[in-house]
This record gives sequence, structure tokens and C-alpha cells, in this order.
Amino acid sequence: MRTELVNAFGNTFLTITQDHENRWIRADWQGYSTEEAIKTGMTAYTQALEQSHLHAMLIDTRQMAGSWSHSLDWMLEEWAPQAARAGLQYYALLVEPESFAEASADAFYEQVRYFKAKVFEDLESAENWLQRRSNWLQSRSYQLT
Repeated sequence: MRTELVNAFGNTFLTITQDHENRWIRADWQGYSTEEAIKTGMTAYTQALEQSHLHAMLIDTRQMAGSWSHSLDWMLEEWAPQAARAGLQYYALLVEPESFAEASADAFYEQVRYFKAKVFEDLESAENWLQRRSNWLQSRSYQLT
């Protein structure tokens, strides 16, 4: 399943995909994101996570312009606990090196406590990290049944 969110100008700012083969939600951000767009987007991919019964997210901010530090407190205090209740256990955040988004991502990573989060600068490393965790979760669920 694929969802696209658009801004007031009709431009897509977020694409959300449920990747059942890899067992994660993928979210690709584009352009400049306002505080409202961040909240709308993160709420949408948390709902996708909950509906899909997946436990991991791959978030790609490499095409995002600017910082999202204006939403950091909301993310840590409101969104993170909601995402954990929805089942989130692993959060891979892909950033463009030396960007404003990378600085925001580092601040988020250092402070989040509700799930395992890690910042990456390349897609392969992020996917490998999530794949190892998804495989562990899957083997664990087989052991419990």
C-alpha cells in the first residue's frame, strides 16, 4: 500500500509505503516541511504502522530541505510514545550528510527513549540495520508461537 501526502500547493511532501517483504514502513520526505506537515506526516505513517502490524520504519529525509527542529519537542514528547504504542520498535532515519536535517536527526536520536533509533547517511546501511532487527523479530515471533 502506498500513500502520498500533498501540501497546499498540490506538491507531494511525503510518500508512505508499507513494505511487507522487508517488514517495515518506508516514508520518503520531499521539499521543505512545515511544523504542520511534519505532524500530519508522522501521524500518517504511525497509523500505517499500526494498521500493518509492522514494527520498524525506514524514514528517508535526503530530499527534505531545511531543518525540522521546530517539531523536535512534539516528536519526542507526543509522537514517540504514540508510535511505540502503535508497535514501533526500530526506527532508521536516513539523512543527507552535513545538512540541517542531519542536525535535527542527531538531536532526535540522542533523546528518543521509546524505541531503538539510528541515523544513517546511506540507504544500504539503514536497510541492513533494519533487516537484521526484522529478522530477529520474526524469529522471535516463531519461537513464541
